Amino acid sequence: MEFILVFGIILITAGGLGLGLMLTGRPPSDSCGAAACAGHCDICPRRREAQRHG
Repeated sequence: MEFILVFGIILITAGGLGLGLMLTGRPPSDSCGAAACAGHCDICPRRREAQRHG
């Protein structure tokens, strides 16, 4: 029974990702690529870490 549930969840997840890829033509973006508001990148911990090392 658990095998069917796990298989169903994986199937739904893969189907959703595939459908999103077919509809948009690009893979899902992270929050840095989808940020619509200016100013949030200045306080982002990922960006501060990259600036420190880069």
